[in-house]
This record gives sequence, structure tokens and C-alpha cells, in this order.
Amino acid sequence: MSFEVEGKLHKKFDTEQKTDSFQAREFVIETEGNYPQFVKFQLVQDRCALVDPFEEGQIIKVHFDLRGREWNGKYFTNLNAWRVEQGGAAAPPSATGGSMPSDDPFPSADDEPATQADDDLPF
Repeated sequence: MSFEVEGKLHKKFDTEQKTDSFQAREFVIETEGNYPQFVKFQLVQDRCALVDPFEEGQIIKVHFDLRGREWNGKYFTNLNAWRVEQGGAAAPPSATGGSMPSDDPFPSADDEPATQADDDLPF
């Protein structure tokens, strides 16, 4: 299952050599909206260099997978980034002229569609 999110690159950390054959690197983005979030992602192995071309403060789009595991009765979750690209580009309009629905499982208030004046539903 893959996801994507866009935000400002807040912090890049150095690549860490975890074992002789495994390396990882973390970075943090700040999302926009009424309640900005600082979200940490992990890059592994040959993908550690994906954030090298980007400077802190730059808008980027991160494509990632959710990874979770259990160890000794404790549960760990990682956001495993597999592609990082320049952000800030406007999305192309759909054929109907409306916006595409979001796959975000936690949409913000900014993501809610506009209601029509003749809609009498209370929500």
C-alpha cells in the first residue's frame, strides 16, 4: 500500500550505517494546513541519497509505504520513503473539472469539498 504527501523539507539527517550490509537515513517534512505536522520518514539502502538534491525549506512530494513490525511485545511503525520529487506543482484538472478524491486516510479540514448553497444537510 503506497501513499504520498507534500510538504516543506524541514530536516535531513546523515546516513547511518546500521550493520555492514544495511544503511538508513531519516528526514522530516512539515505539512501545511491549520495544524502543521512534522512527519519523519526513513530511506534505506540505495535510496538514502534521494533527499540529497533538496535543500531544507524546499517543497517536496514524498511517496512512501507503511511498515510495521513487532519485537518483544512492542510494535514499531516506519514510513518508508521510496521516491522523493520536487513539490509545489499544481495537479492537472480532471476531465470533469472537479478535484480528484484524496487517498489520505486522515484528511484535514482543508481537504473537505465545498458544499453547495442548496444542500440542507447539517454536515
